[in-house]
Amino acid sequence: MHAIVIEDKQLVWAEVPDPEAAEGEVVVDVTASAVNRADVLQRQGFYPPPPGASAYPGLECSGVISAVGPGVTGHHVGERVCALLAGGGYAERVAVPAGQLLPVPAGLSLVEAASLPEVACTVWSNVVDRDRLRPGETLLVHGGGSGIGTFAVQLGAALGATVLVTARASKHERLRALGADLTIDYQNDDFVRSVVNHTGGRGADVVLDIIGAKYLARNIEALAPDGRITVIGMQGGRTTELDLGALMAKRGRVSSTSLRARPAADKARIVAGVRDQVWPLVAAGLVKPIVHRTFPLAEAAAAHELLESSDHFGKILLQR
Repeated sequence: MHAIVIEDKQLVWAEVPDPEAAEGEVVVDVTASAVNRADVLQRQGFYPPPPGASAYPGLECSGVISAVGPGVTGHHVGERVCALLAGGGYAERVAVPAGQLLPVPAGLSLVEAASLPEVACTVWSNVVDRDRLRPGETLLVHGGGSGIGTFAVQLGAALGATVLVTARASKHERLRALGADLTIDYQNDDFVRSVVNHTGGRGADVVLDIIGAKYLARNIEALAPDGRITVIGMQGGRTTELDLGALMAKRGRVSSTSLRARPAADKARIVAGVRDQVWPLVAAGLVKPIVHRTFPLAEAAAAHELLESSDHFGKILLQR
């Protein structure tokens, strides 16, 4: 088969060995994959795949099962699926633990389905499973124009939360159409003041942050009493001071998570939660795939350039 390999921090289309389905795995013939910030970091040498994972980038895919390994039940050759991966999505075929497979949501094409597994699992596992966002609470999403951001805005709105989002001004109208109650221009506005004013001084109950160190102190300022901050990215740095007094005054909580290196059993639990709680919202049209552009798989380098520019809105896909 062919796959995108990383050579000297460049993405190269190359012939590689076919994967085989190990115990508990299936092989998926890939129809489409998606580009994520983690793929860029891997290409740059900052985010190696976890032990045992494919060396090729790609954290999600859609396609058709072409082989079923020992011990797998409930799946069959020819089944249309999408999947959460630890790597390997930028390829013609990929081996996937059966617990990380999802059905293609009703009403979506196989290509569109490739845009959902990573963002759905990331957002659900943090905003719902970890931070217990409840109807009537306020969710603050940073990086609203990203794949994570566009999904989190829709999921928060579907769950009955008030959704506040930071993004470039050019993306505000589209974010409001997705369900954002307040859009904040992070380049020109103070998001803390905007959040506090919009909530009548209370602040945000849940903060989903892709920025990291640069925003930590301000996120605490914007936090409601008993609020929860989850950091899932470090675009604004990894090291900063934490004012414990300010956090204690809010009775707040700060946590940080990643999805890629979690144990297979934990990923399977998250995937099951997404299937049970998120896929019905997708089928009902309350949460939709937001696809900015689709590139041929062999042109992954151009897709990375677009992602790094931050000029996209939603997901960037790679299609065979």
